[in-house]
Amino acid sequence: MVGAEETFLRRLFERAVEVADPMKSLAAHLPEKPTGRVVVVGAGKASARMAEAVEAEWGPCEGLVITRYGYARPTHQIEIVEAAHPVPDEAGARATGRMLELLEGLGEEDFVLSLISGGASALLTAPAGELSLEEKKEINRMLLASGAPIGQMNVVRKHLSRVKGGQLAAAAHPARMLALLLSDVPGDDPAEIGSGPTVGDRSTQADARSILRNWRIEIPAAAKEVLAGPGGVLKPEDERLSRVTNIVFAAPSQSLQAARNLAEDTGCDVELLGDALEGEAREVAKAHAGLAIQRQKERAGREKPLILLSGGELTVTRTGDGVGGPNAEYALALALALNGAKGIHAIACDTDGVDGAAEVAGAVIGPDTLQRAEAAGASLETALEENDAHRFFEALDSQVITGPTLTNVNDFRAIWIGPEA
Repeated sequence: MVGAEETFLRRLFERAVEVADPMKSLAAHLPEKPTGRVVVVGAGKASARMAEAVEAEWGPCEGLVITRYGYARPTHQIEIVEAAHPVPDEAGARATGRMLELLEGLGEEDFVLSLISGGASALLTAPAGELSLEEKKEINRMLLASGAPIGQMNVVRKHLSRVKGGQLAAAAHPARMLALLLSDVPGDDPAEIGSGPTVGDRSTQADARSILRNWRIEIPAAAKEVLAGPGGVLKPEDERLSRVTNIVFAAPSQSLQAARNLAEDTGCDVELLGDALEGEAREVAKAHAGLAIQRQKERAGREKPLILLSGGELTVTRTGDGVGGPNAEYALALALALNGAKGIHAIACDTDGVDGAAEVAGAVIGPDTLQRAEAAGASLETALEENDAHRFFEALDSQVITGPTLTNVNDFRAIWIGPEA
């Protein structure tokens, strides 16, 4: 049974998702619809919702966006293509090719609106050089399993692509372009959102090669040839980017602030741990467990609960073959480290509704998690060793399942700290 504390934590998560909905946040950043030819392109888990919001303001528009399977939205004229995420597929590759063709031959009087959100790295798929889609997919799988930070993964992805690192914007030059970005990356750097298809980047092929060596990822000969060549990623000062404006219109910090406001309005104290946390999920969880216990001791005698809020993007280095994701693994490691501490509850979810490759946003834990696991015959230690957090929380009926949220502003974590007794 879900208690009042965990119900409240779910409300905070729902509020964080709600304020990042493009239907509520995008219109304020749209100019008047330009005269002449207007082309809308985009990719990401929120891109179909973004396209829906654009046509709600501008009416029917010529265009094409690529989103994750199951994330399509009704639009008047903008074509929505669904493709695979987090590992790309042929549908994404074909749609990316068509998008590049759509941008060919545009002139200075034309206008392009680019809609980019998290997930675009996998959904915009155009392998560079002689690299095949299957080879690109295998490299992507290895990156995801390596534990490498998202920023380093994106450097590699950019330099093995014909569309990332400013190359989508270059394909539209000399048309004017406005890129509206929904951030899912720590720090909200436009160059990192979706691997920056409309933003220049100073990284080099040598940087990509170094990252691959550091994470012990062996790439095929075609990829080595691409990374030994001149490369297609644009520098920020490239003339082909001179008519591009990039705007981050929704970000994790805004969602955390909305959750904070709700918590404070409901009578809680709030401590914000940051909206750009990175690191191994289980290690961050151990640190947060220690902090929660420390704060509980410091607040002895106070009745007002304290909420620890944090965002960012944690990673998992896969050593097992279970079904898991960074948020569920964080919750699992947190429960293990708290060891049934009274008065402490937590939630960890991805705001896009998908944690790892599972159709599950995340999980909730409480003081009874260990006891309930024992009753269900489930082992926290085994689940953590096998990276099997989703199956563990499924057995406890402690998963948070939202379905497609149609937005994506990264991880959301909240820890409720009440009196110990």
